[in-house]
Amino acid sequence: MKKNTTQLFAFTFLLIAVFAFGFAGTAAEKREYYEIKLYRVTTNEQVKKVDEFLRDAYLPALHRAGISKVGVFHPRGIDTAVDKRVYVFIPVKTLDKVSVVEDLMVTDPELIKAGDAYWNTAFNTPVYNRIETIILKAFPLMTSFNVPNLTGNKTDRVYELRSYEGPTERLYRQKVKMFNEGGEIALFKRLNFNAVFYSEVVAGSHQPNLMYMTSFNNIADRDEHWKIFGTDPEWNKLKVVPEYLNTVSKNEQILLNPTEFSEL
Repeated sequence: MKKNTTQLFAFTFLLIAVFAFGFAGTAAEKREYYEIKLYRVTTNEQVKKVDEFLRDAYLPALHRAGISKVGVFHPRGIDTAVDKRVYVFIPVKTLDKVSVVEDLMVTDPELIKAGDAYWNTAFNTPVYNRIETIILKAFPLMTSFNVPNLTGNKTDRVYELRSYEGPTERLYRQKVKMFNEGGEIALFKRLNFNAVFYSEVVAGSHQPNLMYMTSFNNIADRDEHWKIFGTDPEWNKLKVVPEYLNTVSKNEQILLNPTEFSEL
């Protein structure tokens, strides 16, 4: 009888362990993926044409494909900038959805029709110079993107896209750990940085790399948030933890304004 009880206990424990492992695996798989499409252009006329295509053809096609919110942004001062860009943020639930998004230009007849001027542009008057694509995977402690709770005028809003490149894969992973287990995400949340996403770059031209986006009502609001962040005792304690030192070899900060048709 004792032997049977022991066997039953062991079997029950095994079932619990299998269930727990399966649940943990499922939770890990719920981390969203993001695609950032970066249109590099030269002229304001190209910016206008890209925006028109995105607004009238591409975003509606993404909605038909099951993507509810898409962010479209211009760098601050794009009108006078030499290096002009248009950023498109596309959240997807799974990695295979990226392929679906990339195929829309040939699989969605409505997109092809609505984007006819873009699709059939002449070779000597291109709409853009190049398109770059970055694929990202959400961090464990923020598994999906967030529509920020901003109150300022949309035209004044500032979205800050930051890219942290690591000198080695090991040190890069330490920076990822700093955001998650180290508490940096929690710090940003406490200071109300209105993060849109935090993520690992899984495919792109700059790796190893992580990227995240925060948002603010205006540029003054952004500057004030970072001023408070820089003097926060928790941050000043966290940034000198030995295991997190020297984990970033390049930090790029890109200040963006949402287009009038952006959904973020």
